[in-house]
Amino acid sequence: MTTLSSRHDFVLIFDVTNGNPNGDPDAGNLPRLDPETNHGLVSDVCLKRKLRNYVELARAGEVGHHIYVQEGAILNEKHREAYVAKRGDDAKALKEAKEAKKLNPKGDEEARALRDWMCANFFDVRTFGAVMSTGINCGQVKGPVQMAFARSVEPVLPVEISITRMAATNEAEQKKRAEGEEGEARTDNRTMGRKHIVPYGLYVAHGFVSARFAERTGFTEADLNLLFEALANMFEHDRSAARGEMNTRKLIVFAHENALGNAPAHVLFDRVRIGRCVDGEFRALDDRGLGNLAPARKFGDYLIEIDRDGLPAGVEIRELL
Repeated sequence: MTTLSSRHDFVLIFDVTNGNPNGDPDAGNLPRLDPETNHGLVSDVCLKRKLRNYVELARAGEVGHHIYVQEGAILNEKHREAYVAKRGDDAKALKEAKEAKKLNPKGDEEARALRDWMCANFFDVRTFGAVMSTGINCGQVKGPVQMAFARSVEPVLPVEISITRMAATNEAEQKKRAEGEEGEARTDNRTMGRKHIVPYGLYVAHGFVSARFAERTGFTEADLNLLFEALANMFEHDRSAARGEMNTRKLIVFAHENALGNAPAHVLFDRVRIGRCVDGEFRALDDRGLGNLAPARKFGDYLIEIDRDGLPAGVEIRELL
């Protein structure tokens, strides 16, 4: 497989309708917000989770496409697999690898071999990197693919929705619902709950793919294509009542000619402009949005422009969606 030889930067644009794109557990699972501007936020960790889940579904069981960070996984057991694979010819070392609760590589050569094995077998290690030094030590790897927080293009206003449940969880609760404090029949037998939604929000995330770090982890052109496939389709297999409707709307890639790149990423990202659609025309947004317009409630309320004039030499723009 050909290791990635050129740098790539990308802009991911996605939206949410009547859902919570990334709840904050420290704030009662409210949608994450920038407290100064009320722009919505989605963490890089949240987006990577969805990418991992897509690859696990799309490449299930394929060699080199296992996922290291899985729900409920015991990471040290995956580290142990690397030791067993690398000490297979030595009976004593193999026994140690299978039974020890703590292990450290025997020298720099074994340390490199363990890291290489983890990169070769786990797509997310090869892509995002990982810290694998707990207990059974496989070192750490910095991955070639990094993502920033996604941010909504306009302020969002989370809405708290009351929900009810008619069923009881046990007999005692059912009896309590059936009778009031003095034995009188009760008509209100519902359990109340809350959920938080964003009525509509359009979010933008920036991503970076380093060819130099790809050389260290073995990240290939095929891996890059799988990454872009996952970015385009990750929400299709992440549906839930809590997240409402989430969709990837645009994926714009800036491909460089060489490994170090031909222009700064922020200069390229500034070429992607999002504004409101007013009578079919582009209306630029400022930091506060457009207060004189009705709140956006669909993707069609926005227009996206890409400035292709005077593009730096050696940079190609690819619209994958």
